[in-house]
Amino acid sequence: MKNTVIAALLASALSPLLLATPATARPMTESDLATFNRLGAPAASPDGKWVAYQLTTTDLAANKRSTGLYLLDIANRNAQAIAIADSPGHNESAPVFARDGQHLYFLSNRSGTAQVWRVALPTGEPMQVTSSATDISGFSLSPDGARLAVWADVKQGCSLEGCADSKAKLAGSGREYDRLFVRHWDSWREPGTYSRIYAYALGSDGKATGPGRSISGSIEGDAPSKPFGGGEEIAWAADSSAIAFTVRKSDGDEPRSTNLDIVWQPLAEGAAAVNLTQANQATDSLPAASPDGKWLAWAAMARPGYESDRMVVHLRDMKTGKVTKLTEGWDRSAGSIAWGMDSKSLLVTAQDTLEHPVFRIDVPTGKVTQLTERGNVANVVPLAGGAMLYTVNSIAAPDDLVLMEKNGQTRRLTNVNADKLAGLDPVQYEKFSFKGANGDLVHGQIVKPQGAKGKLPVALLVHGGPQGSFNNSWSYRWNPAVMASQGYAAVTIDFHGSTGYGQAFTDSINKDWGGKPLEDLKLGMAALPGIDAGLDTSNACALGGSYGGYMMNWIAGQWPDGFKCLVTHAGVFDLRAMAFETEELWFDEWDHGGPWWQRQDAEKWNPVNHVTNWKTPTLVIHGEKDFRIPYSQSLAAFTALQRQGIESKLLIFPDENHWVLKAQNSVQWHRNVFDWLERHLKTSGK
Repeated sequence: MKNTVIAALLASALSPLLLATPATARPMTESDLATFNRLGAPAASPDGKWVAYQLTTTDLAANKRSTGLYLLDIANRNAQAIAIADSPGHNESAPVFARDGQHLYFLSNRSGTAQVWRVALPTGEPMQVTSSATDISGFSLSPDGARLAVWADVKQGCSLEGCADSKAKLAGSGREYDRLFVRHWDSWREPGTYSRIYAYALGSDGKATGPGRSISGSIEGDAPSKPFGGGEEIAWAADSSAIAFTVRKSDGDEPRSTNLDIVWQPLAEGAAAVNLTQANQATDSLPAASPDGKWLAWAAMARPGYESDRMVVHLRDMKTGKVTKLTEGWDRSAGSIAWGMDSKSLLVTAQDTLEHPVFRIDVPTGKVTQLTERGNVANVVPLAGGAMLYTVNSIAAPDDLVLMEKNGQTRRLTNVNADKLAGLDPVQYEKFSFKGANGDLVHGQIVKPQGAKGKLPVALLVHGGPQGSFNNSWSYRWNPAVMASQGYAAVTIDFHGSTGYGQAFTDSINKDWGGKPLEDLKLGMAALPGIDAGLDTSNACALGGSYGGYMMNWIAGQWPDGFKCLVTHAGVFDLRAMAFETEELWFDEWDHGGPWWQRQDAEKWNPVNHVTNWKTPTLVIHGEKDFRIPYSQSLAAFTALQRQGIESKLLIFPDENHWVLKAQNSVQWHRNVFDWLERHLKTSGK
């Protein structure tokens, strides 16, 4: 099965401006990728007239990014966005309209620490709302506009106003621990310091009054959860009388637990918090209260210790307490939840066969209706009358803002990278499928320069997770379009274990890391010449990060003649060491069958056991602050390559974690990767 389209048409809401390619257009470079404008966090005014959003720009020479806020009149098709909070040298983000629609709250570090600010629209002078002793991580405004919830990292026994430490004592630099976590994602854990939620009353001038009231302080754990939880884990009751939030309990079991709970905290004096999901030892998150106050929705997994189980939408009747599994019969996993303004439906995003659409879920019946087709939809904002705002990106282009009317008609509201994209050569995009392991249908994507002639060398990109997907989406780290722009056919294959194809397909990689996925990659590469005769699979390199990096190390020992070069980023080299060195133990233990000493055939899929088969030139990359897959894994792989005289190179970033995020580091990463591919592939078609 084959479906060929030009990448600029992937997201139906995108403007024809993307198709206008001037005679001076050129291929996209790594510097282009690092400096595209980044749009996010849209918010709509209560009357639906205005939208505010944040926009991040990059100064590559200074190696700095700056985020500011912009305001756009939705009704005026010719309106230009105006800057409303864009302080030079500082960042403004996370816009939220006040109930009166005349003011905008946002987060800014212009005072020296990250605090909540407010500005009168459209051109007022910003005013500081909070003045805590610590950085505010995020905030949420109550529906009645009278209260403000904020969250920040606060040490046990302290408050937002600071710590009263009366006992000065001598101390060395050593960290002391008597239980796990010791480190998490990219930072060392500070015992007793958690993300905590506080509530302020707002005065008539919009400023926070009095000390912040602790909402989650009695719970030993992070609310929102770490390392990635944010505003999607906080929900006000419709009448502003309570807050629902996600909490990750901290105890000695935390590193091997995926148990997140939804806690309901009434704000009445002396009211006790209620754990609404205590019976479920797996993940419960994404709380969302209906506008009419009747329902609380959230998404939940069923299997403890598994991060990639299906997220089923649940509904709690707030009057009776009855809980219904609204999407139990829908074999997709909810990624976000937003209520329709009429409280009769939910807008839910989910991965679905290389796309990430938004769906409408009917509350009375659970009926699922797909609302968008192509691209990666996120940041869904329901509007009155059944309309909605959302951001969409694709392999063609980064995020822009789109308005969808109730009748399904769409209108693009922004084009924040129009000038940049107009000067770049477009790429061609193609979906394909083939029979993979066990005869199952496996899907993939081909991205190549538009109008490319002759045989193109192939860059096979293998996604991480392993439960993940490249999708028809834009990425600032692993971007098929910028790979293709160098003169290659960038190919992705959603092997067994990938997401968006039903839970059974996702589960199928369990205890089989080197089995069906490798077979899928082999069968996919074998099928490519019959799908596109312009691909030279005998002239190919393979690249992958995280699990994709593991697969590069596995390929090196199991398929040493398959590729002319490999690029392994943050890849697992020794499963035994990984089992003891990673921080989130559930990740390793679920996929491989428990702790190392309990596994059956523990060494079966371990790349270190096959290093004597290695011979493929390999570029090895890692970040020193990566605690998910510690950088020692890549040091070991590089040592194995060097000791055997195999052409190899090591690139280590001292200031990056599992991902490469800084602008100049991104450029360096891409230049090393492109140089490696250029060195080992014949690029006559470039």
